Amino acid sequence: MKKRVTKYPCRRTVRITQAEDEKLKTQAAIARISVAEYMRRKFFGGRPIIARTDDLVIRELRRLGGLLKHNFVLASEANQPKAWHEIRETLKKIQAAIDLLGKENNP
Repeated sequence: MKKRVTKYPCRRTVRITQAEDEKLKTQAAIARISVAEYMRRKFFGGRPIIARTDDLVIRELRRLGGLLKHNFVLASEANQPKAWHEIRETLKKIQAAIDLLGKENNP
C-alpha cells in the first residue's frame, strides 16, 4: 500500500469546546473552505476569509448604488428636491452596509 503524500505532513491537536467546534464548522462552511484551511488562515494570517455570500451582497449593493446614482441624476434634471433627499439617504445606507460587511470580513 502506498503512503499518501500531502503538503501538510505535520499534525497538531487542540482541545476546544463543543461550542467552539460548532463555530469553527459554521465559519468554515460560510467561507466554503475546510475547517483545517479555515484554522490555518486564521492562525497564520493567510489570505483573508471572505464569505462568498458577503462578496455577492457587496457586488449587488454596489450595482444598486450605481442605479440609484443614475436616478439621482434624473431627479436633479427634473428638479425634484424631495427625490434628491430620499436618494441621497438611500445611497448613505447602501454605503454603510458595504462598510459594515467589509469590517466583518477584515476585523
